[in-house]
Amino acid sequence: MSKWIRILLVVVLLGVLVWRLWPVPEKDTVPTDMVKPVTLMNPSGPTVIPLSGIAGGKITGNVPIEIKYWKTTDEAIAALSAEKADFAVLPITTAANIYTNGIKISLLGVHEWKVFYLVAANQAGFDNWQSLKGKEVYVAVGKGTTVDLLLRSALSDAGLVPDQDVKFVYAPPQEIVALFKADKAFFAALPEPFVTLAMADNKARIAVDFQEYWGDLNQSAPRIPIAGLFVKTAYLAANPQATNDIVSQFKDSIEWSNNNIDEALLINQDILPIPAPAMKASLQRTDFYFIPIDKCQSEVETYLQKMQQLYPEGIKTLPDKGFYIQ
Repeated sequence: MSKWIRILLVVVLLGVLVWRLWPVPEKDTVPTDMVKPVTLMNPSGPTVIPLSGIAGGKITGNVPIEIKYWKTTDEAIAALSAEKADFAVLPITTAANIYTNGIKISLLGVHEWKVFYLVAANQAGFDNWQSLKGKEVYVAVGKGTTVDLLLRSALSDAGLVPDQDVKFVYAPPQEIVALFKADKAFFAALPEPFVTLAMADNKARIAVDFQEYWGDLNQSAPRIPIAGLFVKTAYLAANPQATNDIVSQFKDSIEWSNNNIDEALLINQDILPIPAPAMKASLQRTDFYFIPIDKCQSEVETYLQKMQQLYPEGIKTLPDKGFYIQ
């Protein structure tokens, strides 16, 4: 074998060796040196619990997440509008209105499924919805909220006329709890953790689980698509891999929090709206688990359609298909 042939073979072998050893970037990975941190707007209150894994540094990913808490939906809308946040946890009905008003966001998945109940004072009789005829029912916050519309739907289905057969009284949930403690309120439609607070000292009981009512109404699972994770549509289009990473962290954080309740409560002890023992008790009647939108879109559409029928001035226009991640 000539000298030049031997040299050529050595060059070829070296080339093959370098090619085999050269690192090839994996598909669907996000280079950490090219990804900017994202801001996720999350409601204050009980909904801080699902994000405990991220907030406490127990769950991390390629994309750093900074959580900021909103007290009113206006704060979340302002952050999304001003490009100060690309992700937000929002009530489904609120997000639908945000979308139809021109802020393009996409629903990545639903994670809050159970939180609403009708509470009755122990001295108040309740056998079925007809038991409320001629009675006064306190409703958290105001007209058009999810629990208000659920109550109106249930009463109408039972042949009662809301505001005529049953009087609605709107008040902040903290005030309703105080009225129960003072024996001045006997029925209330509330979300957790205020259900737990109203039942403290054996003052009241759960009369109706609205999730079970909704499941019976729609012949579906006993759950309601209450809130979910949203992303700015423009961010999703430009950063699909980073978005997938955020979703993965979000889902893992919920699972971690569900499996580590005491630690999750400790992580959020400075921002919890009520004492940790009461919050822990309330979580027994609250369901947080993430379902991607392609697995629950029909449930969300049914929910929004029904809410619009009950309160058209609250949801004037249903969102189009762009509202749902494709």
